Amino acid sequence: MINNPVNLYVVIPCYNEEAVLPETAKRMIQLFKRMREQSLIDSLSRIVFVDDGSKDKTWELIRDLSYEYDEIYGIKLAANAGHQNALFAGLMTVKNSCECVVSIDADLQDDIEAIPEMVKKYSEGCDVVYGVRSSRETDTFFKRTTAQVFYKLMSGLGVKMVYNHADYRLMSERALNALSEFKEVNLFLRGIVPLVGYKSDTVYYNRAERFAGKSKYPLKRMISFALNAITSFSITPIRIISALGGIACIIAIIMAIYTLIQKFTGHTDSGWASIMMSLWFIGGVQLVSIGLIGEYIGKMYKEVKERPRYIIEEVRF
Repeated sequence: MINNPVNLYVVIPCYNEEAVLPETAKRMIQLFKRMREQSLIDSLSRIVFVDDGSKDKTWELIRDLSYEYDEIYGIKLAANAGHQNALFAGLMTVKNSCECVVSIDADLQDDIEAIPEMVKKYSEGCDVVYGVRSSRETDTFFKRTTAQVFYKLMSGLGVKMVYNHADYRLMSERALNALSEFKEVNLFLRGIVPLVGYKSDTVYYNRAERFAGKSKYPLKRMISFALNAITSFSITPIRIISALGGIACIIAIIMAIYTLIQKFTGHTDSGWASIMMSLWFIGGVQLVSIGLIGEYIGKMYKEVKERPRYIIEEVRF
Protein backbone atom coordinates (compact mmCIF):
# COMPACT_ATOMS: atom_id res chain seq x y z
CA MET A 1 0.00 0.00 0.00
CA ILE A 2 1.36 3.42 -1.01
CA ASN A 3 1.33 5.89 1.87
CA ASN A 4 2.12 9.00 -0.15
CA PRO A 5 0.72 9.55 -3.66
CA VAL A 6 3.43 9.70 -6.33
CA ASN A 7 3.97 12.64 -8.66
CA LEU A 8 3.93 10.79 -11.98
CA TYR A 9 4.39 12.01 -15.54
CA VAL A 10 3.61 9.81 -18.55
CA VAL A 11 5.55 10.69 -21.72
CA ILE A 12 3.98 9.63 -25.03
CA PRO A 13 5.87 10.24 -28.30
CA CYS A 14 3.58 10.78 -31.29
CA TYR A 15 4.13 10.80 -35.03
CA ASN A 16 1.07 11.12 -37.28
CA GLU A 17 -1.22 9.76 -34.56
CA GLU A 18 -4.38 11.81 -35.18
CA ALA A 19 -6.43 8.62 -35.66
CA VAL A 20 -5.60 7.19 -32.23
CA LEU A 21 -4.79 10.27 -30.14
CA PRO A 22 -8.33 11.12 -28.88
CA GLU A 23 -8.83 7.56 -27.63
CA THR A 24 -5.35 7.48 -26.06
CA ALA A 25 -6.03 10.73 -24.20
CA LYS A 26 -9.45 9.47 -23.08
CA ARG A 27 -8.08 6.22 -21.65
CA MET A 28 -5.14 7.94 -19.96
CA ILE A 29 -7.43 10.52 -18.32
CA GLN A 30 -9.67 7.71 -17.02
CA LEU A 31 -6.63 5.81 -15.71
CA PHE A 32 -5.29 8.91 -13.94
CA LYS A 33 -8.68 9.44 -12.30
CA ARG A 34 -8.73 5.88 -10.94
CA MET A 35 -5.13 6.12 -9.74
CA ARG A 36 -5.84 9.37 -7.89
CA GLU A 37 -8.87 7.77 -6.25
CA GLN A 38 -6.63 4.93 -5.11
CA SER A 39 -4.06 7.46 -3.81
CA LEU A 40 -1.41 6.08 -6.19
CA ILE A 41 -0.65 9.44 -7.81
CA ASP A 42 -1.14 13.06 -6.77
CA SER A 43 -3.16 15.84 -8.40
CA LEU A 44 -0.05 17.29 -10.08
CA SER A 45 0.63 14.17 -12.16
CA ARG A 46 0.57 14.85 -15.88
CA ILE A 47 0.29 13.24 -19.34
CA VAL A 48 2.83 14.66 -21.79
CA PHE A 49 2.39 14.14 -25.54
CA VAL A 50 5.49 14.77 -27.67
CA ASP A 51 4.76 15.60 -31.31
CA ASP A 52 7.69 14.35 -33.40
CA GLY A 53 7.20 16.68 -36.37
CA SER A 54 3.93 15.07 -37.47
CA LYS A 55 2.52 15.91 -40.91
CA ASP A 56 -1.12 15.46 -39.92
CA LYS A 57 -3.18 17.20 -37.21
CA THR A 58 -1.46 15.52 -34.27
CA TRP A 59 -0.15 18.77 -32.78
CA GLU A 60 -3.48 20.57 -33.21
CA LEU A 61 -5.15 17.73 -31.29
CA ILE A 62 -2.52 17.83 -28.53
CA ARG A 63 -2.89 21.58 -28.21
CA ASP A 64 -6.70 21.31 -28.00
CA LEU A 65 -6.45 18.54 -25.41
CA SER A 66 -4.09 20.66 -23.31
CA TYR A 67 -6.72 23.42 -23.28
CA GLU A 68 -9.46 20.95 -22.33
CA TYR A 69 -7.65 18.97 -19.64
CA ASP A 70 -5.32 20.27 -16.93
CA GLU A 71 -3.60 16.86 -16.83
CA ILE A 72 -2.41 17.06 -20.45
CA TYR A 73 0.77 18.84 -21.56
CA GLY A 74 2.27 19.02 -25.02
CA ILE A 75 5.76 19.31 -26.52
CA LYS A 76 6.22 20.04 -30.23
CA LEU A 77 9.53 19.27 -31.92
CA ALA A 78 10.59 21.57 -34.75
CA ALA A 79 11.19 18.62 -37.10
CA ASN A 80 10.91 14.86 -37.16
CA ALA A 81 13.75 13.62 -34.95
CA GLY A 82 12.81 9.95 -34.80
CA HIS A 83 11.02 7.92 -32.12
CA GLN A 84 14.01 7.53 -29.79
CA ASN A 85 14.91 11.23 -29.91
CA ALA A 86 11.29 12.30 -29.42
CA LEU A 87 10.98 10.04 -26.40
CA PHE A 88 14.29 11.30 -25.04
CA ALA A 89 13.14 14.91 -25.56
CA GLY A 90 10.06 14.28 -23.45
CA LEU A 91 12.00 12.51 -20.71
CA MET A 92 14.66 15.22 -20.46
CA THR A 93 12.07 18.03 -20.48
CA VAL A 94 10.10 16.66 -17.52
CA LYS A 95 12.79 14.78 -15.55
CA ASN A 96 13.10 17.42 -12.82
CA SER A 97 9.37 18.16 -12.58
CA CYS A 98 8.21 14.86 -11.10
CA GLU A 99 9.24 11.87 -9.02
CA CYS A 100 9.07 9.33 -11.85
CA VAL A 101 8.16 9.04 -15.53
CA VAL A 102 6.48 6.29 -17.52
CA SER A 103 7.18 6.16 -21.26
CA ILE A 104 4.66 4.50 -23.56
CA ASP A 105 3.74 4.63 -27.26
CA ALA A 106 0.53 6.31 -28.42
CA ASP A 107 -0.92 3.33 -30.32
CA LEU A 108 -2.55 1.69 -27.25
CA GLN A 109 -0.85 -1.64 -27.89
CA ASP A 110 0.95 -1.56 -24.56
CA ASP A 111 -1.50 -2.15 -21.72
CA ILE A 112 -1.83 1.07 -19.71
CA GLU A 113 -3.31 -0.96 -16.85
CA ALA A 114 0.27 -2.02 -16.04
CA ILE A 115 1.13 1.54 -14.99
CA PRO A 116 -0.39 1.25 -11.45
CA GLU A 117 1.76 -1.84 -10.83
CA MET A 118 4.83 0.06 -12.05
CA VAL A 119 4.08 2.89 -9.62
CA LYS A 120 3.73 0.40 -6.77
CA LYS A 121 7.12 -1.12 -7.56
CA TYR A 122 8.61 2.37 -7.69
CA SER A 123 7.19 3.05 -4.22
CA GLU A 124 8.82 -0.17 -3.04
CA GLY A 125 12.23 1.20 -4.04
CA CYS A 126 12.70 0.43 -7.73
CA ASP A 127 14.28 3.12 -9.91
CA VAL A 128 13.50 1.36 -13.17
CA VAL A 129 10.47 -0.82 -13.90
CA TYR A 130 10.34 -2.54 -17.28
CA GLY A 131 7.08 -3.32 -19.02
CA VAL A 132 7.61 -6.77 -20.56
CA ARG A 133 5.28 -8.56 -22.96
CA SER A 134 4.07 -11.88 -21.56
CA SER A 135 3.67 -13.30 -25.08
CA ARG A 136 3.74 -12.37 -28.77
CA GLU A 137 0.47 -14.01 -29.80
CA THR A 138 -0.81 -10.82 -31.45
CA ASP A 139 2.22 -10.63 -33.76
CA THR A 140 2.41 -12.17 -37.20
CA PHE A 141 4.65 -15.22 -37.56
CA PHE A 142 7.23 -13.14 -39.42
CA LYS A 143 7.34 -10.35 -36.84
CA ARG A 144 7.40 -12.78 -33.92
CA THR A 145 10.26 -14.78 -35.46
CA THR A 146 12.35 -11.75 -36.43
CA ALA A 147 11.86 -10.21 -32.97
CA GLN A 148 13.09 -13.38 -31.28
CA VAL A 149 16.09 -13.54 -33.62
CA PHE A 150 16.85 -9.88 -32.86
CA TYR A 151 16.84 -10.32 -29.08
CA LYS A 152 18.92 -13.50 -29.26
CA LEU A 153 21.37 -11.85 -31.65
CA MET A 154 21.77 -8.81 -29.39
CA SER A 155 22.32 -11.11 -26.41
CA GLY A 156 24.88 -13.09 -28.37
CA LEU A 157 26.72 -9.89 -29.24
CA GLY A 158 26.99 -9.04 -25.55
CA VAL A 159 24.33 -6.30 -25.42
CA LYS A 160 22.46 -6.15 -22.11
CA MET A 161 18.75 -5.97 -22.94
CA VAL A 162 15.49 -7.02 -21.32
CA TYR A 163 13.85 -9.72 -23.46
CA ASN A 164 10.49 -8.70 -24.99
CA HIS A 165 10.80 -5.17 -23.63
CA ALA A 166 10.34 -2.17 -25.92
CA ASP A 167 10.17 1.39 -24.58
CA TYR A 168 7.39 0.88 -22.04
CA ARG A 169 9.05 1.55 -18.69
CA LEU A 170 9.06 3.62 -15.53
CA MET A 171 12.16 5.57 -14.51
CA SER A 172 12.74 7.52 -11.32
CA GLU A 173 14.09 11.07 -11.30
CA ARG A 174 17.59 9.93 -10.35
CA ALA A 175 17.55 7.25 -13.07
CA LEU A 176 16.58 9.92 -15.61
CA ASN A 177 19.37 12.18 -14.39
CA ALA A 178 21.78 9.29 -14.87
CA LEU A 179 20.35 8.70 -18.35
CA SER A 180 21.03 12.34 -19.23
CA GLU A 181 24.76 11.64 -18.77
CA PHE A 182 24.77 9.43 -21.87
CA LYS A 183 25.79 11.82 -24.63
CA GLU A 184 25.67 9.66 -27.75
CA VAL A 185 23.64 10.95 -30.69
CA ASN A 186 22.73 7.45 -31.91
CA LEU A 187 20.15 6.60 -29.28
CA PHE A 188 18.99 3.08 -28.55
CA LEU A 189 17.23 3.42 -25.21
CA ARG A 190 16.49 -0.29 -24.80
CA GLY A 191 20.22 -0.84 -24.59
CA ILE A 192 21.16 2.33 -22.72
CA VAL A 193 18.66 2.14 -19.83
CA PRO A 194 19.99 -1.20 -18.46
CA LEU A 195 23.44 0.42 -18.32
CA VAL A 196 22.12 3.00 -15.84
CA GLY A 197 22.02 0.39 -13.13
CA TYR A 198 19.99 1.05 -9.95
CA LYS A 199 17.38 -1.34 -8.63
CA SER A 200 14.97 -2.58 -11.30
CA ASP A 201 12.01 -4.90 -11.68
CA THR A 202 9.56 -6.02 -14.37
CA VAL A 203 5.82 -5.89 -14.90
CA TYR A 204 4.28 -8.33 -17.39
CA TYR A 205 1.35 -7.45 -19.64
CA ASN A 206 -0.49 -8.63 -22.74
CA ARG A 207 0.06 -6.56 -25.86
CA ALA A 208 -3.05 -5.65 -27.86
CA GLU A 209 -3.63 -4.92 -31.53
CA ARG A 210 -3.06 -1.35 -32.67
CA PHE A 211 -6.25 0.66 -31.94
CA ALA A 212 -6.09 2.78 -35.12
CA GLY A 213 -3.70 4.16 -37.70
CA LYS A 214 -0.72 2.46 -39.32
CA SER A 215 2.39 0.95 -37.77
CA LYS A 216 5.38 3.30 -37.79
CA TYR A 217 7.75 0.33 -38.08
CA PRO A 218 7.47 -1.33 -41.51
CA LEU A 219 10.12 -3.88 -42.51
CA LYS A 220 12.55 -1.24 -43.81
CA ARG A 221 12.50 0.69 -40.51
CA MET A 222 12.71 -2.51 -38.47
CA ILE A 223 15.90 -3.48 -40.32
CA SER A 224 17.31 0.03 -39.86
CA PHE A 225 16.41 -0.06 -36.15
CA ALA A 226 18.11 -3.44 -35.68
CA LEU A 227 21.24 -2.32 -37.54
CA ASN A 228 21.43 0.84 -35.45
CA ALA A 229 21.05 -1.20 -32.26
CA ILE A 230 23.81 -3.63 -33.22
CA THR A 231 26.33 -1.03 -34.38
CA SER A 232 25.60 1.28 -31.44
CA PHE A 233 26.31 -1.31 -28.76
CA SER A 234 28.66 -3.95 -30.07
CA ILE A 235 31.98 -4.15 -31.91
CA THR A 236 31.58 -7.91 -32.28
CA PRO A 237 30.67 -7.61 -36.01
CA ILE A 238 34.03 -5.92 -36.63
CA ARG A 239 35.76 -8.79 -34.83
CA ILE A 240 33.78 -11.29 -36.91
CA ILE A 241 35.02 -9.55 -40.06
CA SER A 242 38.60 -9.83 -38.79
CA ALA A 243 38.07 -13.53 -38.10
CA LEU A 244 36.57 -14.08 -41.56
CA GLY A 245 39.54 -12.27 -43.07
CA GLY A 246 41.91 -14.58 -41.21
CA ILE A 247 39.97 -17.66 -42.33
CA ALA A 248 39.96 -16.41 -45.94
CA CYS A 249 43.76 -15.96 -45.80
CA ILE A 250 44.22 -19.50 -44.49
CA ILE A 251 41.95 -20.89 -47.22
CA ALA A 252 43.86 -18.87 -49.83
CA ILE A 253 47.19 -20.34 -48.65
CA ILE A 254 45.76 -23.87 -48.72
CA MET A 255 44.35 -23.34 -52.20
CA ALA A 256 47.66 -21.88 -53.40
CA ILE A 257 49.52 -24.97 -52.15
CA TYR A 258 46.90 -27.23 -53.71
CA THR A 259 47.15 -25.38 -57.04
CA LEU A 260 50.95 -25.66 -57.10
CA ILE A 261 50.79 -29.38 -56.33
CA GLN A 262 48.25 -29.88 -59.11
CA LYS A 263 50.43 -27.91 -61.53
CA PHE A 264 53.64 -29.79 -60.81
CA THR A 265 51.90 -33.17 -60.93
CA GLY A 266 50.33 -32.36 -64.29
CA HIS A 267 46.69 -32.41 -63.14
CA THR A 268 45.85 -28.79 -63.95
CA ASP A 269 42.30 -28.23 -65.24
CA SER A 270 40.78 -25.13 -66.77
CA GLY A 271 39.03 -24.19 -63.49
CA TRP A 272 37.25 -21.13 -64.89
CA ALA A 273 34.02 -21.72 -62.98
CA SER A 274 35.72 -22.25 -59.62
CA ILE A 275 37.85 -19.12 -60.10
CA MET A 276 34.83 -16.97 -60.94
CA MET A 277 32.86 -18.32 -57.96
CA SER A 278 35.76 -17.58 -55.66
CA LEU A 279 36.12 -14.06 -57.01
CA TRP A 280 32.40 -13.31 -56.60
CA PHE A 281 32.38 -14.76 -53.08
CA ILE A 282 35.45 -12.85 -51.93
CA GLY A 283 34.20 -9.67 -53.59
CA GLY A 284 30.83 -9.99 -51.88
CA VAL A 285 32.44 -10.52 -48.47
CA GLN A 286 34.64 -7.49 -49.02
CA LEU A 287 31.71 -5.24 -49.99
CA VAL A 288 29.63 -6.36 -47.00
CA SER A 289 32.61 -5.86 -44.69
CA ILE A 290 33.32 -2.38 -46.06
CA GLY A 291 29.64 -1.48 -45.69
CA LEU A 292 29.56 -2.65 -42.07
CA ILE A 293 32.73 -0.78 -41.22
CA GLY A 294 31.18 2.24 -42.94
CA GLU A 295 28.25 2.04 -40.51
CA TYR A 296 30.63 2.43 -37.58
CA ILE A 297 32.52 5.25 -39.27
CA GLY A 298 29.22 6.98 -40.05
CA LYS A 299 28.20 6.79 -36.41
CA MET A 300 31.51 8.30 -35.34
CA TYR A 301 30.97 11.05 -37.91
CA LYS A 302 27.58 11.88 -36.39
CA GLU A 303 28.91 11.76 -32.84
CA VAL A 304 31.88 14.10 -33.39
CA LYS A 305 29.67 16.77 -34.98
CA GLU A 306 27.70 16.95 -31.70
CA ARG A 307 24.52 18.17 -33.36
CA PRO A 308 21.46 18.46 -31.07
CA ARG A 309 19.31 15.35 -30.92
CA TYR A 310 16.15 17.45 -31.20
CA ILE A 311 14.92 21.06 -31.21
CA ILE A 312 11.76 21.98 -29.30
CA GLU A 313 9.54 24.44 -31.13
CA GLU A 314 6.66 24.84 -28.68
CA VAL A 315 5.64 23.67 -25.23
CA ARG A 316 2.11 23.58 -23.79
CA PHE A 317 2.47 23.33 -20.00
